Amino acid sequence: MRRHAPRRFLGVLATATLAFTLFSAAPTAGATPTAGPAASVASTARSADAAAQPLSTSTPVVFVHGYTGSASNWTTAMSVFRLNGWSSSNLFAYEYNSYGNNITNAQGLATFVNTVKARTGASKVAIVNHSMGGLVSQYYLKVLGGNTSVSHLASIAGANHGTTYAGACLIYTTCQQMYPGSSFIAQISAGDETPGTTEYATWYSACDGIIIPYTSTRLDGATNNNVLCQTHIGYLTDTVVLGQIADFIAS
Repeated sequence: MRRHAPRRFLGVLATATLAFTLFSAAPTAGATPTAGPAASVASTARSADAAAQPLSTSTPVVFVHGYTGSASNWTTAMSVFRLNGWSSSNLFAYEYNSYGNNITNAQGLATFVNTVKARTGASKVAIVNHSMGGLVSQYYLKVLGGNTSVSHLASIAGANHGTTYAGACLIYTTCQQMYPGSSFIAQISAGDETPGTTEYATWYSACDGIIIPYTSTRLDGATNNNVLCQTHIGYLTDTVVLGQIADFIAS
């Protein structure tokens, strides 16, 4: 997959306080793409589809925050996407109840995507998620069949196979679902983790500190980018990674 250096971005993110906040963000030192065992077959099929239906910066992007997050988490990301050619009218942030149920949250995402498609006239959207937003997105794409409406899925430090850090908030259903070995995770990880013709990519780092184990973010069949060192919250203002994601979606 081609990668381009992102355009220079100047700005400051007013970061919302998160339950999973790390108070010091290490700089990113680059990402090395790797792929799961199913990637070669899946990549061939998806490349053929991409050649038939080339995408660009006209693709609407839906951002899905993590546990206790909000739309404000995506201030920097949206600025990076605008500088890479997106119109503000094609950038959307989905908000959900962090303390409810991720099945309900995924159903809400399905409704939100349909609304975005109707508003923009697009047949598909791209999804960018962070942390627990990975669970919401994966349930939507895999269990609810949302992959037919999603061209690209970019998971940033997604809790895709759970995190033991969720043990700190097991009073809530969402955290129970986010804990490794939960029935929710078993459902979204059984069989094909990257269904349909959607292009999947993840970004993960040993310096994450919140996604434990940090390799939980990886998806079989996706392009999995190992970032040398970045903290969980640091990704939200990491213009290098965000630029890579913009390039990935525009490809």
